[in-house]
Parts: sequence; structure tokens; C-alpha cells
Amino acid sequence: MATYRRLPVTFERGEGAWLWDTEGKLYLDALSGIAVCGLGHAHPAVSTAICEQAGQLIHTSNLYGIVLQEKLGNDLVRLAGMDRVFFANSGAETNEAAIKIARAYGHHKGIDTPHIVVMENSFHGRTLATLSATGNRKVQAGFEPLVSGFIRVPFGDAAALEAVARNAANVAAVLVEPIQGEGGICIPPKDYLNRVRTLCDSQGWLMMLDEIQTGMGRTGRFFAFQHNGIVPDVLTLAKALGNGVPIGACLAKGAAAEALGPGSHGSTFGGNPLACRAAGAVVHTLEKQRLSERAAGLGDRLLKAFRQTLGDLKGVTDIRGLGLMIGIELDRPCRELVGQALAEGLLINVTADKVVRLLPPLVFSDEQADQLVDRLSPLIRKFLD
Repeated sequence: MATYRRLPVTFERGEGAWLWDTEGKLYLDALSGIAVCGLGHAHPAVSTAICEQAGQLIHTSNLYGIVLQEKLGNDLVRLAGMDRVFFANSGAETNEAAIKIARAYGHHKGIDTPHIVVMENSFHGRTLATLSATGNRKVQAGFEPLVSGFIRVPFGDAAALEAVARNAANVAAVLVEPIQGEGGICIPPKDYLNRVRTLCDSQGWLMMLDEIQTGMGRTGRFFAFQHNGIVPDVLTLAKALGNGVPIGACLAKGAAAEALGPGSHGSTFGGNPLACRAAGAVVHTLEKQRLSERAAGLGDRLLKAFRQTLGDLKGVTDIRGLGLMIGIELDRPCRELVGQALAEGLLINVTADKVVRLLPPLVFSDEQADQLVDRLSPLIRKFLD
């Protein structure tokens, strides 16, 4: 079906931050498959795990115990400070699980129609419920009637959340991204998540964080919420968890971890041995090589370099980021920069019409970071002339 406007290129193989197309041309990947290939392409630990596991056991279903699933679950709850995990196949599915947890939690508290507070400009997925939770009218248009039960407030505005607490009695949870990726690398005030946590505690709401794009070391910590010294009640992960192998995880603690019981939710493929073996290799590599710290240092290097090379341009309205999640906002739509960069052997993305989004792999070298700046900065300068 014609659901994508594909770029005129097809890739044949990759290694680290490099991709080769079918014509043999080499590209520097500063997008990582949209924050998926955090370890780069064809990482030996992930490739070995997939090959070995494919020769042993791929799938049995969740009717039976799965040792690799239990091991991965234990690692994730240890790293996140959570209690339980549900495995799915994608980010949208993990957010669906979070939404169901919030509703079950609300009903258990005696709320007849439990609502979830979500944010303007957010993105949570393309299923009907996650589409309804998303704060982007463009992706919702044409799919009405949407799922009810969501209250929308501005992102980064803790006072707006506090106003909801004063005026709404049917709220069960808040669902928020620590940084809005699809929304344009929007970074909230530093104390925002702390204020959300405090408000949720005082109101008895679940604090649910969508870390599908920010998780797995991308922002300079294993999870973005760790910058704030808090722990959510529900945490959703996907994208970089499997480094390209489809897997998602919905983690929960406390009452949220007990909201779903046998028969209340499920997934045929979720958490199968192959996906969990791949994700286990990712988690082990991230920890062993301290790639979260690497992302923090390299992100600072890139921000400094882009501010030096582009900060003086009138058409550049902001250069922002955290770790290897960087946005260069212009004063005009700039989607044509994607094709121009492609012609120069560079993979980037434009989101929210005016924001050049950079999500390089965590294995990016200093030299590759310098190449990214050296290739992209002249393109932006020429575009703004």
C-alpha cells in the first residue's frame, strides 16, 4: 500500500554508521533507522546472537516459559527500577499496553470512565488508541471516530497539568515523552518531569513515560528519566531495544505492575526467544561499553560544533539536544534538505516541517561526528542563502 513516500535509494548492506546502496555508494547514517540501530548496522554481538538463536529456537508462544524472556525482563527491571514487564513487538503496542494498564488501574479505583492526560505535539503510535493519544492532528485526520478518554495539555507546562488536577476528577494517568522526538526534538524545562512526578503522587495518578525514542542510552543515560532522579510508574520501550529486531517492552511498578492479570492482555510473538536474545545482546553491549556515557559526550561535541558553524545564521532559530538526540530548527520548512543530504551521502531526517533531526548511532566515532558537521552545515547554509 502507498503509505510511504520513499526516498530514491535502496540499501544493500551496512557496517557501524555506514550504509552501502545497491549501486555501491557509501552513506553516513545519522538517523539510525529512526533511533533504532543504536549499535549501528551489523553489530557483531547482535548478529551472532540472532544467528545462534535462529539455529536453536525462534518461537514457542507465551503459553510456555521462555528463559531468554525472563533474563531480559530481569535486566530491564533492574536497570529501570521497575517490578514487571510485558513484551510486545513495537512501540505502539507497548503504549497500547500502557493505556490498558491506566484504564484497569482507574477502574480498580472506582473511576467509571478513567482518562489519561496526554500532550500536544506528542507522538505515541499509529494504532487507533495510540493515534488518539497522539497530539498531531495531521496523523489523526481521516481516521475518526477516535478513541475517547484523553485530555490534552501543552507539553512542558506543569501548570496546565496542575489545572487539570483542580478541574477533572476522572484522571487515572499522565502519558508523556521526556523529549518529543517526532514533535521536533522538543525538550521541556529541566524540572518538568519532577513536577509531573510530584503531581501524580499527590493525585494518585500513574506517571507513564513513553521512552520509545529516548530510551536505551540515546540521551546520555540508559533512560531519559534518570536525568531527573525519578522513576515512573509505567515505562514503554521499543526502537533501539532490539537494534532492528522488532521488540517492545512495557515496564511497570507498584500498583501498575499488578493491573493486568492472566487473560487481560497478550501477544503471540511478543518476547519470543529470537527477539529477546537480540535485545539481550543490545542491553549487554550498552552496559559493557558504557555507550550511554559515550552518547552524552558525543552529543555535547556535536551541539558545540553545530552552534559554532550554524549559530550565526539568521534562519537558524535553535540548535538543541540531549545526548545523541539533536534538533536544528530553521525558520522555514526544510524537507528538501533530506534529499540534498542523501545526494551528498548523508542520511538525516526533517520532522515538524522545520527541524533537522539527527539520531546517529551510539557507536559513532569522533571522526564520523566531525564528518556529519562538515557535510551538513554547508547544506544548511546554502539552503538558507
